[in-house]
Amino acid sequence: MDVLSRPLIDRTLPLLAEGYAWLPNRMRDASGPVVRTRIMGRPALALRGPEAVRFFYDERNVHRHRAIPEPVLGTLFGHEAVHTLDGAAHRARKDLFLPLLEPAAVAGLAEQVSAAWDEAVPRWARRASIVLFDEAATVLTRGVHRWAGVPLDDAEAGEAARDMTAMVDGFATAGPRHLQARRARGRQEERLARLVRDVRTGQVTAPAGSVLERVCGHRDADGEPLGEKTAAVELLNVLRPTTALAWFVAFAAHALHRWPENRAPLVEGDAAFRTAFAHEVRRFYPFVPFLGGLAVRDLFWRGAWVPEGGLVVLDVYGQNHDETLWGDPYAFRPRRFLERAVGRDELIPQGGGDPGTGHRCPGEGLSVGVLETLATQLAHLEYTVPDQNLAIPLHRVPTRPHSGVVLAGVGQAAAHGARAVRPSPRRTLEK
Repeated sequence: MDVLSRPLIDRTLPLLAEGYAWLPNRMRDASGPVVRTRIMGRPALALRGPEAVRFFYDERNVHRHRAIPEPVLGTLFGHEAVHTLDGAAHRARKDLFLPLLEPAAVAGLAEQVSAAWDEAVPRWARRASIVLFDEAATVLTRGVHRWAGVPLDDAEAGEAARDMTAMVDGFATAGPRHLQARRARGRQEERLARLVRDVRTGQVTAPAGSVLERVCGHRDADGEPLGEKTAAVELLNVLRPTTALAWFVAFAAHALHRWPENRAPLVEGDAAFRTAFAHEVRRFYPFVPFLGGLAVRDLFWRGAWVPEGGLVVLDVYGQNHDETLWGDPYAFRPRRFLERAVGRDELIPQGGGDPGTGHRCPGEGLSVGVLETLATQLAHLEYTVPDQNLAIPLHRVPTRPHSGVVLAGVGQAAAHGARAVRPSPRRTLEK
């Protein structure tokens, strides 16, 4: 039988069982960066590598519209979100987010999150121990709400943070976690839709130049303003990903515990190392396993093919651990980013392509800037790491250290040295 017409076996159950390792395992078995398979009943072509990134993000090949399963829209992204659009509609909606790439915006968010961290440290110092993941999520939620101009009482920050993390934690699973994620999205969409309505009717004034003002006033490619629910969805697509940096803060603490030699250059204020450390945390630790789209036409890639309407899958975790790109991919070594310039389509923890015209996350610069800042503040902080389960299971998506990283005896005196840290202007697994 011709290899191109060979029947494909559905691999959805192994995907669910293996998580992040599923595609890397398939590509290792295939001895190459391309695999034909079947997922959720659809034929699928899985790709890896910088050329594959460019192929995947070329809208002549792959569309994201209708490619994102409803369970992901109903929890993580939201219906009618920018992630679901293509072509002119996508570019018009993305104009809403592009100012977030500006250095002033990155610095502003980092400063607000930094201030929220400093406010939290004295409270942590009065407790025997904290779970860093949970506390970082609350800090990030407070900071991003202030920066975006979205009102949030301090007493409500913990609940909002739990909802934001629940949306991320439950998108890739079934059962209680998924139901919790849907309920969390419903609560937060309702809260923000009310806020949009109040801004538009004059009951609430959005701060000038704020994200809230931009969302309330944005017009799509058809010249119409966003509906209240869609505006709420896009506000969440700023707030939720920032809170989700709690995963990377927990990973940063894990890295500083396992490889403490990285603490000194952070404390000493080495700006280039701060950026390199943030990039290495995002590369090394598992967050996004893969991304998917639909084939616009019959597609061929390196001798493999997928029919029109089939899935095209970009192996994000596998590419970020590809030895042909990184040499020693399972070594945590931030200085690799100081030794050579890394191409745009090599490091893809938040997608690839051009953030201005394609589907790469426009908030990536914000992510790097905030992670630089909080990793440095964490390095200045005094604490001990008691015995706990720091394993990071690869079958769980999204994963994190099992314990959430418990810190004991947090001391506030050392934290203030990091207050003035600003993100660098460049943006360019064991237990």
